[in-house]
Amino acid sequence: MRLDWWKDGLQVNLHIRPAGFVLAAVYAIACWAARQLSLDQFYLPAGVRVAAVLLCPPRLWPYLLLGEYAYFAQMRYPMVEKYGLTWVILASASLMPAVMLIVRLHRKMMAATKTMWLISVAAASAVVVTSLNLALAHLLWPVPPDMPLVASIGRLIVGDFVGILTIAPLALLWARRHAEPEWTSSFRGQTIAALSLMLMLGMSAMLIPADAMTTKTSVQLLMAVPAIVLTCLHGWRGAAIGVPALNLIIGLTAPSAHPTSFDPATFATQQIMAITGAALFVLGARITHYYHRYRVRDVGERTAIKLARSSHMASEMDLRERAIHLRKLGDGMDMSLGEVVNWLKLQGHHSIASSLLHTSAVHSRQFREQASMVYPTALEQVGLYVALEAGGVREAWDATHRVASPQLGGDPCQLSIELQLAAYRALIDAVSLLLKSESGQIRVRARCGRVGHYQGIFLTAALLDSRSILSEATRALAIERLAGRTLAYGGAMQCHRNRIRMVLMDTPTHTGDLKAQCNPFDAVGAGISGIGSQQALS
Repeated sequence: MRLDWWKDGLQVNLHIRPAGFVLAAVYAIACWAARQLSLDQFYLPAGVRVAAVLLCPPRLWPYLLLGEYAYFAQMRYPMVEKYGLTWVILASASLMPAVMLIVRLHRKMMAATKTMWLISVAAASAVVVTSLNLALAHLLWPVPPDMPLVASIGRLIVGDFVGILTIAPLALLWARRHAEPEWTSSFRGQTIAALSLMLMLGMSAMLIPADAMTTKTSVQLLMAVPAIVLTCLHGWRGAAIGVPALNLIIGLTAPSAHPTSFDPATFATQQIMAITGAALFVLGARITHYYHRYRVRDVGERTAIKLARSSHMASEMDLRERAIHLRKLGDGMDMSLGEVVNWLKLQGHHSIASSLLHTSAVHSRQFREQASMVYPTALEQVGLYVALEAGGVREAWDATHRVASPQLGGDPCQLSIELQLAAYRALIDAVSLLLKSESGQIRVRARCGRVGHYQGIFLTAALLDSRSILSEATRALAIERLAGRTLAYGGAMQCHRNRIRMVLMDTPTHTGDLKAQCNPFDAVGAGISGIGSQQALS
């Protein structure tokens, strides 16, 4: 069975794509045009080759091979008599497959990292292509090249590497144009300013006399500054624009009479820029990596805060329905007791009716106080402070004989109902925690106001004795019970000496970074701890 293919033959299905021939022609023309602008020390066709392999899917690679052969055929056919047919065929047929193999071997690295793999692809391609070119030339040319081997290797590797870093990043930037953030007006403006400055410096370097090479080199090196700024501001996208522009301006402004010309001074600058460009790509990749991590974490934090608020409000709405139902039950019981009292009076039992009326009034008031603690419906009409002063929570505090009269400042009605409910629950929980875990009198303070673009409320539940210090168990319970609610509303809580301090922030009136809310105590400053000060939250 294994030899059936030998008898029956092999069936090969070829899918010919007309667009592939167009791709081959475009690739050949691009290589030819890039060659006209290139030097051995600045070889743009190497960048076109790598960029084409990166942009095109593997199914189109055969057409890139066809375009490569067409480009080399028009360029090297006249060289057959001088260098031999074997060299023309082998040197033309081996470069593109080598680059394809390098890209193929980097596929895992390309999937694992964003752009740092590009440096590895560029370096490997430059080394392999240069090695193939020089090895075939020394083996197959009738007369080997007269240039020293080490000098040839250095010039050609740098030329290919610079050419790849000039074309490939732009192709990669184009391929990811929809995956990256939009080009904002600030990004476009900064990019245009940086490119303009680099172009001015390049033109200035051209005007410097040939005998002032030190000055010319210094001006060329200054061109790296805008590229560095773009990289620091925009990560790998800045490097993908700044580094190619830097290499292109230096390469095109080099004095040359033909493609094989060589300028030692420019070559020294290009070596420095090759190292600088590679470093900028690595730096840009790391900046972009950490920026994306920050964005993911920031989006996650925003989503968590949103979900926490939604969960709190859902719980509050459920409690609201229960409180309304309890109030209706109380109204029904009061009505029924009123009918019983009236019947007793009609039957002449006035003393029993009066006693029942007094007892029912006391229990009805206690029932309504407990219902108001389930959900403070008065908060929706008259605000947080009235709910604290006239609701069931105040009666419960007074019954302990340990909670002093609350000191309340500011206008809570400027805050959202959602934030007032969160502040109500947080303050009740803090006082309840101190009542159960600590001894001594308790002082409650609250102040509403604005800090910068944020409006919020500052709450304090403290032991009246300033020399007292909260126990470690109380601190742990306070963090466990209160920190989640305050963080969900852009605030924070602290246990400081004898008090529990909490800040809850409403939605900012202007667009701002939520990171500014992570520790509102830092933003408000030390003055916020003195709740009596008008500068705490004005």
